[in-house]
Amino acid sequence: MSLMFDSFWRAVAYCMHPRVIGLSFLPLVLMVALSFGLGYFFWDTAVASVAATLEAYELMQSFLGWLERVGMGSLRTVFAPLVVLVLATPVIVLLCLLLVALFMSPAMIELVGQRRFAQLERKHGGSLLASIFWSLGSTIVALLALVMSMPLWLVPPLVLILPPLIWGWLTYRVFAFDALAQHASSAERKTILRQHRGTLLLMGVLSGYLGAAPSLLWASGAMLVALAPLLVPVAIWIYTLVFAFASLWFAHFTLAALQRLRASQVVEADGTSSPPGMPPGF
Repeated sequence: MSLMFDSFWRAVAYCMHPRVIGLSFLPLVLMVALSFGLGYFFWDTAVASVAATLEAYELMQSFLGWLERVGMGSLRTVFAPLVVLVLATPVIVLLCLLLVALFMSPAMIELVGQRRFAQLERKHGGSLLASIFWSLGSTIVALLALVMSMPLWLVPPLVLILPPLIWGWLTYRVFAFDALAQHASSAERKTILRQHRGTLLLMGVLSGYLGAAPSLLWASGAMLVALAPLLVPVAIWIYTLVFAFASLWFAHFTLAALQRLRASQVVEADGTSSPPGMPPGF
């Protein structure tokens, strides 16, 4: 746990580095351009489709009628746009994570490696192609889990547990692999991921909850739907910074764990190579 907290504060400090802040604008620009481009061409169609779908369900009409009776009838006009924003949020989160992994993580891991682990040997146990396939495979599994778990979101406690848990698992899989790709051998990477699986998953889940914070904007009130053109870029930048922080957190943790692993292997090798009666490293 001490290593996790130490890595946490180091990641927070590194987030203030001008290079990290500068790098965060590239995924932001790409995501904002993509979001507004898709919104320009498909927003009206998506809202109309959702509205038509909602009207087809009697239970939903009863719910909207109840909102009018309790004086919240204004929510009826923004309910369909709100649903579209909520449904689009997981896609935005996923794309932000992948863009950070693609455009920011290599530079940030290099920054951590140069500043803190300059003496750590690089064994290049993971290629760029392997990283891409690992990320895509993990993403597909996460998406399947997300879709299959959606019916359970209707149970109030589970909607606060399942999505962050799934995003946390994906975050841990993507960023832990990338952090070790250059410095660790394949065997070392597997050892670290196995020995620290619980801690790495906890780090991923905590990052998932941090990443879920911007999603609460859409639950804060109907007025925020009208402010979506302003709030969407803000939310995307927050997602980007959260995942940048997560990448730095995993980099500090896994590289420190790799350093400890190699140090323990050296001690074991010195101890087993010494003749009987001789001190280790004689």
